[in-house]
Amino acid sequence: MSIEQALQTFTAECRELLHEMEDALLGGCKGDMSADSINAVFRAAHTIKGSAGLFGLDHIVGFTHIAESVLDIVRAGQRAFTPELVELMLACRDHMAHLVDAVAAGQLDEDPQLTAAGMPLRQRLEAWLGVAPAAAAATAPVARSAAKPDGDGHWHISLRFKAEVLRNGMDPMSFLRYLATLGTVVHVAPVLDALPALDALDAEACYLGLELALRSDAGRDAIEGAFEFVRDDCRLRIVAPGSPPAAYRALADEFPEDRDAMMCLLRECGSWPAEDTVIDAAVAPCADLAVEAEAVDSARPRERRAQEKNSVRVDADKLDHLINLVGELIVATAGANLAARRAQNVELQEYGATLNSLVEDVRNSALQLRMVKIGSTFTRFKRVVHDVARDLGKDIELAIDGEDTELDKTVVEKIADPLTHLVRNAIDHGIEPAALRRERGKPAHGTIWLNAYHDSGTVVIEVGDDGGGLQRERLLAKAIERGIVEEGRHLSDAEVYALIFEPGFSTAEQVTNLSGRGVGMDVVKRNITALRGTIQIDSTPGVGTTMRVRLPLTLAIIDGFQVAVGGSVFVVPLEMVEECVEFRNDDGHDYTNLRGTVLPFIRLRELFALDGAASSRQSLVVVRYAGQRAGLVVDGLLGESQTVIKPLGKVFRHMRCISGSSILGSGDVALILDVPSLIHQAAGDHARLTQPSTSAFA
Repeated sequence: MSIEQALQTFTAECRELLHEMEDALLGGCKGDMSADSINAVFRAAHTIKGSAGLFGLDHIVGFTHIAESVLDIVRAGQRAFTPELVELMLACRDHMAHLVDAVAAGQLDEDPQLTAAGMPLRQRLEAWLGVAPAAAAATAPVARSAAKPDGDGHWHISLRFKAEVLRNGMDPMSFLRYLATLGTVVHVAPVLDALPALDALDAEACYLGLELALRSDAGRDAIEGAFEFVRDDCRLRIVAPGSPPAAYRALADEFPEDRDAMMCLLRECGSWPAEDTVIDAAVAPCADLAVEAEAVDSARPRERRAQEKNSVRVDADKLDHLINLVGELIVATAGANLAARRAQNVELQEYGATLNSLVEDVRNSALQLRMVKIGSTFTRFKRVVHDVARDLGKDIELAIDGEDTELDKTVVEKIADPLTHLVRNAIDHGIEPAALRRERGKPAHGTIWLNAYHDSGTVVIEVGDDGGGLQRERLLAKAIERGIVEEGRHLSDAEVYALIFEPGFSTAEQVTNLSGRGVGMDVVKRNITALRGTIQIDSTPGVGTTMRVRLPLTLAIIDGFQVAVGGSVFVVPLEMVEECVEFRNDDGHDYTNLRGTVLPFIRLRELFALDGAASSRQSLVVVRYAGQRAGLVVDGLLGESQTVIKPLGKVFRHMRCISGSSILGSGDVALILDVPSLIHQAAGDHARLTQPSTSAFA
């Protein structure tokens, strides 16, 4: 593993640990920190400090050690984990994240600006240490001691570095520094038997070996974990405390040419008694069994790690490239199937059908690689709610549901910012002050919830609160005052609520750090629309508000249903197709009777102004989205197909009712219909001829 790869692993694991640390701290904001949570915070800080020591990142080690010392005092029961300490540790966690981010950006040396920013935190931590006994030093001295440790009370570690260690950017001494964080390195014996003659010496090669004794309460997994970054570039043997003499004898036997020297090194480390104990014949079989058991015990942690590490980190660019290749494969397969049908070659068509099935499986598997659970995105809002509520002086808790719902990684990344605006808006505008909530008969603490679930081939994300709800009359009056709405115009509740997404619109009485400037919510809608999603508002005065965001599962490849209008081919997302029926409508209306239900419809030929006469036998494709239905009048039904979504160019980006394009097997371009926009337009056209709009879309 090169130093670059090791640093990437280091930063990724540090971020995971910091996330766990934040979760544990947020769970104790009200002063009810459990022992497990305290230990989780301590372990995260301790691991980050030790890993940073491996890379010589002394500025991270120094800061983290002070925080770890305070946590150690709390673990020992000498101080309580008060809400004030939780806030301090959250601030320290944020500073550690900044330090790790700097390392990820290539800044391995200490940054004076970050150091200055962390100085007030260090002073506050030192103040906590000043009122209780200080914790042990971060790194115990690593020295070649003449005192011999008790062989029954320490681990013996035999280590031989390979020549590539230095070339890969690893410092052998950093592993000693890390081991010192796990306990006390009581003795180190260097081994230089691999050192060649001076004329054959390679300055970039490592010839160092170590025999050392470590007194520690850590387990084998933790000790082996110290060498995670260099596991492939070293020979490592670990003998547990209290092992029988045969275990040490077996270790010496691994070096047949230097066995006597190894016995001396074992005695020097205190792992082998000065008087070489003779194992008699009666004890030897038991000793052999002990050696075998030791070998099995040594292998078990590796087996557990192999089972636990059933996932790998893959560069997102590689996944994107794979998806693009699968998309091209789908287009090529469609072309091959079309050629087979034209040639009327039955055998070729059968192979084409088999290939198409396999390609579909490959497509599904490739898309699954990009699917991630939205829970990690939801969890980050615990901190947002905590910080914003504290700044506003409100008591708010966050409820999360549906965190196992999976969504395309690209969508998850791009939806984080819009959700942040929605959550902050709910805290600021939605949840009332505690005194007002009591007057209304509500609990003093408010609740904001995040929920996600699948619905008709889309993912629905809800951001709700139990606050005061949107005030229709106030919103409408503000819109009339700003000239956004003409006075006297009738608007449905959904249309009034949608006014909050207008640029520059705000009902705040004064500008604050969170609101009042009329920016944010319009950006939310624009970003969601860019993801081919929609946002709907449900609000009840005095009860609360729910923002409901609908997003596509993926932005790359979908199952489509092809329809023909004249010589043009359009694609409808298959998940939104409910049924197809024969179209009969001679009265000129834009709605029809579908089994006793009024169904508005749109003639695609008229909508897109396509040339040519309509087919004598037309079909009606019934589509559904967000609980609403509409019909699309088409000339022909071409069937299902895998559809590779291609974004529209800048010239066509603002086209209504079209969400993208796709390449057919013939090489022609097919447009992908924007079903939500079509349903909105169909419902609006029908409402203008019948009654005022009650559409949920705005």
